[in-house]
Amino acid sequence: MSRVRLMRLLNDHFRECRSLYIFVIALFMVGIVFGGIVVNSLPYGTKLDLLHYMQQFFGELSRGQIADPQLMFRESLTNDLQYLGLIWLLGLSVIGLPIIFVLIFIKGLVLGFTVGFLVSQMGVNGFLASLVSIFPQNMLLIPADLFISVIAVVCCLKVFRQLLIRTRREPLLPQLFGYVLLLLPACVLVFAASSFEAYLSPSLIRLFLN
Repeated sequence: MSRVRLMRLLNDHFRECRSLYIFVIALFMVGIVFGGIVVNSLPYGTKLDLLHYMQQFFGELSRGQIADPQLMFRESLTNDLQYLGLIWLLGLSVIGLPIIFVLIFIKGLVLGFTVGFLVSQMGVNGFLASLVSIFPQNMLLIPADLFISVIAVVCCLKVFRQLLIRTRREPLLPQLFGYVLLLLPACVLVFAASSFEAYLSPSLIRLFLN
């Protein structure tokens, strides 16, 4: 029953929120562009410090001197679930709407900065390093983050209409249950992304370095 209800909720959600997904994806892409701009505006000394840190990290990784994969998995999973949980909680309040948009922008900015820095300092090798160290897990994380952001925005708008505009009130419990249920697919994607980042990504990076 839960599976059938979940599939119905997902189908209805994607059909009703197509325009909102376009806006959120565009905002995320703008963040990526700004991240690349920030890289170009960094002082030369800061770039050298970041490059030294990155080279040190790659050197330790190539020698196998990295944290235990289980520890990496727990830390990655905890951080990503906290990010999702924060957005989810913001969806329960009226004032959470602008904060959600800011978090989406920052997520894109961080990704754009990371990839932009690797490419600017290492050229083609930096792009290839991004392909093996950043893109695989983000192919799962980004859809999860955008998905939970959209459903949080939708929930914010519903709260706004019911509390401030005084529209016809709908039963709160079924809406909350549907909101919780839509969180599950995002959590599954985060679990898969954290597993990849902890157990597979280091091996791919070592192959690239060798």
